[in-house]
Amino acid sequence: MLTVGLTGNIGSGKSTVATLFRECGFKVYDADTIIKSFYQERGEVYRKVVSAFGESILKEDGSVDTKKLADEVFAHKEKLRILEEITHTALYSYLQQEERKLSPGDVMVVEASLLVEKGSYRRYHFLVVVYADYATCKERAIRKGFTEEDFERRWRMQMPPEEKLKKAHYIIDNRGDLDSLRRRVRELCDVLSFYAKFSPDPT
Repeated sequence: MLTVGLTGNIGSGKSTVATLFRECGFKVYDADTIIKSFYQERGEVYRKVVSAFGESILKEDGSVDTKKLADEVFAHKEKLRILEEITHTALYSYLQQEERKLSPGDVMVVEASLLVEKGSYRRYHFLVVVYADYATCKERAIRKGFTEEDFERRWRMQMPPEEKLKKAHYIIDNRGDLDSLRRRVRELCDVLSFYAKFSPDPT
């Protein structure tokens, strides 16, 4: 069994890589999706977030307006730290439970934006960084619906991609087309599947 951290800056294409990893049969977990599910459950994470940021982040039906929350925390580093402290504790607990369900030979991939910034990349056997230059990332993010202001604010909150590359075990250059990316990911899938056969089983 092998655990893999997957990261990259906004617009780098890490979610596309995550999808290609799923096609390889890997168990892929998206940190953002998991955290949003905590909000939907309206359990402890929901209560702590509402307590910390107030009911102004809620929609009329009482659900968390994730865009409004993101706009608030990405504008203030201290608020972002508070949100991460609430959500990441629950996230890591959830991922540990999922890891125990894995079988020998499985590859578990966790997709998250701030693995390097927070030092949590050390939790995984391997760190995969998806790379694209600033201009390419910006173009992709705006094409997906981000405003230029949103992109710049989030980009500033993240470590420069060139710094993340220094921590990577594997780098996926995603400045080309989808066919090139798919070929690179499939090659990496073969490598990771090989290592998974010799890594310790979950306990």
